[in-house]
Amino acid sequence: MTDDRSNDHHRSDDNRRSGEQLADLAAALRAGDRDPAAYAEEIRDRIDDRDDRVRAWVDGAKSRSWAAAEAEAMADRHPDGSRPPLFGVPVGVKDIIHVDGLATRAGSSLPPSELVGPEATVVRRLREAGALVAGKTHTTEFAYFEPAPTRNPHDTDYTPGGSSSGSAAAVATGTAPLALGTQTVGSVIRPAAFCGVVGFKPSYGRVPTDGVIPLSASVDHVGVFTRDVAGAALAMSVIADDWSGATIGEGPTVEAGPGGRPTLGVPDGPYLDQATEAGRAAFDDAIAALEAAGYDLVRAEPFPEIDAINDRHNRLVAAEAALAHGDWYAAHADRYADATADLIEEGRDAPVAALVDGRRGRHRLRERLASEADDLGVDAWVAPAAPGPAPEGIDDTGDPVMNLPWTHAGLPTVGLPAGDVDGLPVGVQVAAGFDADERLLRWARELASAVADAA
Repeated sequence: MTDDRSNDHHRSDDNRRSGEQLADLAAALRAGDRDPAAYAEEIRDRIDDRDDRVRAWVDGAKSRSWAAAEAEAMADRHPDGSRPPLFGVPVGVKDIIHVDGLATRAGSSLPPSELVGPEATVVRRLREAGALVAGKTHTTEFAYFEPAPTRNPHDTDYTPGGSSSGSAAAVATGTAPLALGTQTVGSVIRPAAFCGVVGFKPSYGRVPTDGVIPLSASVDHVGVFTRDVAGAALAMSVIADDWSGATIGEGPTVEAGPGGRPTLGVPDGPYLDQATEAGRAAFDDAIAALEAAGYDLVRAEPFPEIDAINDRHNRLVAAEAALAHGDWYAAHADRYADATADLIEEGRDAPVAALVDGRRGRHRLRERLASEADDLGVDAWVAPAAPGPAPEGIDDTGDPVMNLPWTHAGLPTVGLPAGDVDGLPVGVQVAAGFDADERLLRWARELASAVADAA
């Protein structure tokens, strides 16, 4: 281990100590035990102290005076009594999501005037719940593979993952207790794993995507990053459609498995073969920790045709990206990064059959996974959140292949920290049945504790 990396680890430990669990923070702000304006100032201090190294925030986030004024106005609107669930909570917003008053650049060099649009419903819901937008967080270009300038907070020589690079890094450094991301392949769960935080991608369609620059509308999801599962549940209760059940202070009530615990399916075969040696060893440690905690595990091969699933998903993304970017690309092709341009060109050449098969394939896979889970008595699937720890360098955000089939099926998926490999975080992802988001997050509280120090 180099001296530079050792220094980064020390800073990472400091960041963890000074970052808050969202659920506890929100309760303190609602109760008046924390002052929104003072907390906004504290967050601004952290950004000034830490973000030059990590670069999670676009333009360093909102100015100190702007953030203070919004926090004071929020406090004036709710002087006492009943306060909304995210009263005074600063939020980072991935820079493909429109926010009134902030430009959307989408990690690209296109003129911002080309990318304007009305504020996203997900942002409006956060504001109505009392949250304060602290600023935009860096994204890869148009949420694809051209890297953002963000670095991994645990070692700045390594990638934070993508495409929601800045959102994951902001939560990891304690410069935001909550951040929005999006996932079209693995853009929430993978950076959450690389940065050592909780990531949640809901069932397809549970969170509106209007006001979000699309990559592939059939598989685009809006998700969240927090430090705690309870915080993710709190955030989802605000931004998701038809969220059921209380989440503030709710215990881990569950309905399945012996003793109220879910039975977990463990994918094997060609899907798991995509993990690296280090990633597979870390996953084995996590499985051992779950066994030691008393979980029932069922080994299975749900993806014997994983190469075909991967190809189908990637063709769908390319075809829909070409549709979404048609006018922009026609006018500004020379401003697109090579990786994004190649995707769009591939999509323009794709036959209509690829688009149709990709869209139908999502439902076929979802139905098959549900049927297999029923046959096996499985309540949720647990898998590596990434092939391994973060790759070295910031020119590659890592491979989303471990996330792809769960995203293709549109299943709710939570990413949980599961220790580290040589100081770099690793994680597991847990996917439940379609529209079982609330149940998954209830289960995830105990699952997070079981795997927290696995690797």
